[in-house]
Amino acid sequence: MGATQTITSAFGMTDEVWRRHSHPWSVYTRFAAIPPLIAAIWSRAWIGWWALAAVAVVMVWLWLNPRVFPPVTTPVAWASKGVAGERIWANERDRVPAHHRKAFRLIAVPGTVGIAMLAWGLVRLEVWPTCTGAALMVLAQLWRIDRLSLMYDELREPAEQG
Repeated sequence: MGATQTITSAFGMTDEVWRRHSHPWSVYTRFAAIPPLIAAIWSRAWIGWWALAAVAVVMVWLWLNPRVFPPVTTPVAWASKGVAGERIWANERDRVPAHHRKAFRLIAVPGTVGIAMLAWGLVRLEVWPTCTGAALMVLAQLWRIDRLSLMYDELREPAEQG
């Protein structure tokens, strides 16, 4: 089992959860959780160990998020197609064409740099690497979703494209 499959299994991503996570509100509200997560981690400077409670609240939301929105049966919206592509990437990696695999490896670079900068900024309580890292991470994730959406469109059955 690959890393992506391990993560999706840990989050309990059943077929129903994937369909609910495909709802655009699920995608966008997960992005909206990034600033509260950053603030919760940063708050350790103000409230000490109580910051763990704030982090736990955000983590509970991130787990609940793909379960609370109505399921999407046919992905039409950009975000829905992106999640459908992510599901293919996670569960049917052999279907992913080589040109998309290469693109995902390239997209991982700014995302990884962003996560590293964000982590460094949060550990050191430095504003510029925290903000720059968060921006890089979000931009890379948006790029990834866009690429997953394109891949989903490319891999759809011809009957669905009607």
